[in-house]
Amino acid sequence: MNSWRKDLSLLREPGVGLLFAGRTLNTLGMSFAPVALSFGILGLPGGSASLLSIVLAAESIPLVLFLLVGGALADRLPRQRVIMASQVLASVSYTALASLIALGVANAYALCAAAVLSGVGAAMGFPAFTGLIPQIVAPDRLQTGNALLSFCAAVARIAGVVAGGVVTAVIGGAGGLGVSALMYALTAATAVRLHPRYNTGARDVVPGLVSDMKEGWREFVSREWLWVVVAAWSLLNMCFNAAHAVLGPVIAKERLGGAEPWSWVLAAESVGEVIAVFVAMRWRPRHPLLKPLIITMIAMPAPFTMLGLSAPLWAIIVASAPMGLAFMVFDAMGSFMLGPVGLLIAGPLAAHVGAAPATFGCGVLMFLIAGVALFSRDVRTLEWSEATSGPDRTPELVSTPVEVTVSA
Repeated sequence: MNSWRKDLSLLREPGVGLLFAGRTLNTLGMSFAPVALSFGILGLPGGSASLLSIVLAAESIPLVLFLLVGGALADRLPRQRVIMASQVLASVSYTALASLIALGVANAYALCAAAVLSGVGAAMGFPAFTGLIPQIVAPDRLQTGNALLSFCAAVARIAGVVAGGVVTAVIGGAGGLGVSALMYALTAATAVRLHPRYNTGARDVVPGLVSDMKEGWREFVSREWLWVVVAAWSLLNMCFNAAHAVLGPVIAKERLGGAEPWSWVLAAESVGEVIAVFVAMRWRPRHPLLKPLIITMIAMPAPFTMLGLSAPLWAIIVASAPMGLAFMVFDAMGSFMLGPVGLLIAGPLAAHVGAAPATFGCGVLMFLIAGVALFSRDVRTLEWSEATSGPDRTPELVSTPVEVTVSA
């Protein structure tokens, strides 16, 4: 109890409570949006899996393209201003989407134009939020701050997806998107009042953007474990986006009962993310890629194979919690590069082979992709080097000659 009180006392430090409020509001906005947007578009006159696929891809493509630019902006401009601009863009985007859906406008060009703004806003906001944390939270309490932020975000996701499902079921997708727009506007208002307290030293030398990217690429290709896992997660995200963002809502609308039941599936996933926060705080496996990847191989495909096999709703909900845990445990290694591809192909797949078979296929592919990544010796044998850890040092990852027999 005393430990929790000490951790929560962090919220009383200048600016920290405001930072937490902003991140929580931002997460609520993001959590309302998926259910509201998916079922709002599917409920339009002429709304279909293909239209949903195109609109979600229009949101996702600029997110991927501008993520590096967003990181560069966050390194060169005041991060609180970048956050404010990103949240204003997101608020404008969802206000426009809410208006179009409320008016019954199924024009793909108009919907995509509004969705693009959301993607750009997200690409700007994510790196700025991440970089602002060590400027607001004291260095000696940064680990506690990150853990509490993750916990608050996970709880906000649960509340957001459940409330988003209820709001969408009662008043429609436009209402849910309107709530998202309001949450983003409130986040922008909190960002105005955020003021960095600590100099992290990251901006003493600011090389050019091209130099940053070249250096990052050299570091990336020099580590087999890194590029193997990122490649695997690029493909996993492709399958995940197709099944989770497009095919899942289509099946939910056709068979599960619509937005509210689907929101419970998403809520269970978020419960798994909450559990993952506590696991990450305590769990330090000797091989930090091996066991999480095995968990991923088992847990991530399960809800989608169940959806494809017409399993009952309760079974899909139960299976979604371990998937959320797996996603959070490995999220830092994820890559969004192929996410838009999954969104783009999901609609045509649903039209040609049906949503259920396509979702089942995504689950099977996810299992195989994670299994193939385990053939990399570096992935299996990478471990924390305790020798390089200390009170003021971050543990480094090293590869050791430990053999593990793995079969796909």
